[in-house]
Amino acid sequence: MTGVSAPTRDPLSDGPAPPALEAWLTANVAGYQGPATLDKISGGQSNPTFRATAPSGRYVIRRKPLGETLPSAHAVDREFRVLSALAATDVPVPPVHALCEDHDVAGQMFYVMDMVPGRVFWDPRLEELTTAERGGIFASMNETIAAIHRIDPAAVGLDDFGRHGGYLERQISRWTRQYRASETGPNPAMEDLIAWLPENKPAEGETRLVHGDYRLDNVLIHPTEPRIVAVLDWELSTLGDPRADFAYHAMTWRFAPDLFRGLEGADLNALGIPSEDEYVGRYAEASGFDPRGDWTFFLALSMFRIAAIVQGIAKRALDGTAANADAAAIGAKALPIAERAREIIEGRG
Repeated sequence: MTGVSAPTRDPLSDGPAPPALEAWLTANVAGYQGPATLDKISGGQSNPTFRATAPSGRYVIRRKPLGETLPSAHAVDREFRVLSALAATDVPVPPVHALCEDHDVAGQMFYVMDMVPGRVFWDPRLEELTTAERGGIFASMNETIAAIHRIDPAAVGLDDFGRHGGYLERQISRWTRQYRASETGPNPAMEDLIAWLPENKPAEGETRLVHGDYRLDNVLIHPTEPRIVAVLDWELSTLGDPRADFAYHAMTWRFAPDLFRGLEGADLNALGIPSEDEYVGRYAEASGFDPRGDWTFFLALSMFRIAAIVQGIAKRALDGTAANADAAAIGAKALPIAERAREIIEGRG
């Protein structure tokens, strides 16, 4: 059994929380006082996310999608586990309360955490902010990902959260398979990357907790201060090579704004945003992991992964199964993203 059949009506919808959820919240969330009113939080989350407003406070409910899901997909239980493990560390995460595995309560597995007040930004140029605020946010992002990677997984009960060793090889294989399963036409740059990456894979680094999707729009910024108050969306987290995790975050510097919300071509000095060299150097010093010796590989692997993901979106758009109305436009970026990665491995970018 890979999931559950979708009910005719979503038990969670805007309005009063249903009785089954009210009863569960009362029994499992310390200090909860109802009743709660629900409203769905919009955004790009693959797991439906709801705000619950009650007399005792505001909470967030993260639930798997209704219907059949792959066993390893939409892993809200893994999110709950890692957020619980990080509660007493230097990594800012929302306080979590409880995990519910009973599908009868809300149609699928879910967990509840506190609602942390904060701001979400999508464009890394942060043009609506001041120079000092931009610099502060980038410094906080850098220190936060370094703090994630400094954690010894065994020390926080996450030593079995993923496999030890072989991470880079698995990443190359996984995204190659993903791309092959969703090809819709020739992409010579992807073929070049598929050949180049295995031949240029560096030695494995130390195994650490990796977020898997660490970027500006997956962190909450304090309502008035330029610092991170919570790192969100941990569903892709696992154990792996921290250098690859950081490069996936830092490839922002190599993408133009219209290609993939990047910083390429921006006047970084005028904006108060550090250069790529400065940013990578700060991370290496703060984390103890220096990716610079194999930076070309890590950037190429990160872009290869993105190209494979958007190629999957292109295939779903072609098949008519894409959920996003912009799927065709997003999927069309697989080619230029792969070409950007090829420029980097050829020393042209």
